[in-house]
Amino acid sequence: MSNHQAQSTFYSGLQQTLEQLREQGLYKPERVLASRQGAEVVSADGRTLINMCANNYLGLSGQEWVAQASIDATEKYGYGLSSVRFICGTQTVHKQLEQAISRFLGTEDTILYAAAFDANGGVFEPLFDENDAIISDALNHASIIDGIRLCKAARFRYAHNDMADLEKQLQAAADKRHKIIVTDGVFSMDGTIAQLDKIVELAEKYGALVMIDECHASGFMGKTGRGTHEHHNVVGKIDIITGTLGKALGGAMGGFTSGRKEVIEMLRQKSRPYLFSNTLAPSIAGASLAVLERLSSSTELRDRLHENTAYFRKEIERLGFTIKPGTHPVVPVMLFDAPVAQKFAARMYELGVLLSGFFYPVVPMGQARVRVQLSAAHTREQLDTVLKAFGQAGHELGLLK
Repeated sequence: MSNHQAQSTFYSGLQQTLEQLREQGLYKPERVLASRQGAEVVSADGRTLINMCANNYLGLSGQEWVAQASIDATEKYGYGLSSVRFICGTQTVHKQLEQAISRFLGTEDTILYAAAFDANGGVFEPLFDENDAIISDALNHASIIDGIRLCKAARFRYAHNDMADLEKQLQAAADKRHKIIVTDGVFSMDGTIAQLDKIVELAEKYGALVMIDECHASGFMGKTGRGTHEHHNVVGKIDIITGTLGKALGGAMGGFTSGRKEVIEMLRQKSRPYLFSNTLAPSIAGASLAVLERLSSSTELRDRLHENTAYFRKEIERLGFTIKPGTHPVVPVMLFDAPVAQKFAARMYELGVLLSGFFYPVVPMGQARVRVQLSAAHTREQLDTVLKAFGQAGHELGLLK
């Protein structure tokens, strides 16, 4: 085969695959915004929409004071560092942020990453080898799955949120040197909160470590927003916590791993995404530090978020929709059929509401849904407008009587 033929086959294959994704309804178009992130956004076509699909749980992403904190950090520390951390890429703002995250979570030390995906991708390989076992929830985030693949440890998977099966997997891994149970603190598709209290009990019974991914929990779960471990009253009993600065804690990007100082020091020495990636931009570090300082002094935003969540969950069920039960601001409104979910999301857009439909393979077959995500920035008037649109779309599509 000539080089020209090989190239032609390669590109035509890509085109065919992309066309199949479109035909199957699995193609993911990007929605272009012409405004800041917020409870309301302006789309590229000029429409103003109530945004119900951002991870902007505390409503901080578009806040002026957060943007100003980013500007202040840029003026002091510059645009970027052109370096990795261990060469000449560590500034005082990075150390201050790591210390602030540790205080916030109740851990000894913290290491920053360019993204939470990198935090999960870089945590296993430096700490565990073929003598060890990683026991992972079946619905853990893709970044956890990829991180585990890079590690030589034995892999055990337990049925989602199933403590009986977790115990079976712990028993199956009994001959391994070190065992670590790994779970999302909150699962983003269902809003399910991991049973950390029971997981900790099993870990203590079988001599295992515990790791949680707190991307959908840090800043608002628990009575003071420390996370799922505070929600379940197991602060100090979690060995490794990974999380993001790109959701509730400001919404830009950046991730972290937090835990015992020995763990963090080993990651600084051997975690590849840390060693071979540029330092987190000082503007993000500075803004994230300002966010943590404010959240440490008040639970106002956390409280408002949970008020909005409780109100929306109650009213959406009153309309007649089926939702996944729970208390988390991720509210899956179950439509079950994939084409219906797509039509529903499209109609909601026409009615001025931005949200997303999810269907197989993102969620199990027959479990299609639109996922609503509440924010502290949503007003009661906005929520009522969204609920009215849900009712109208539901009746138009024959989902409500």
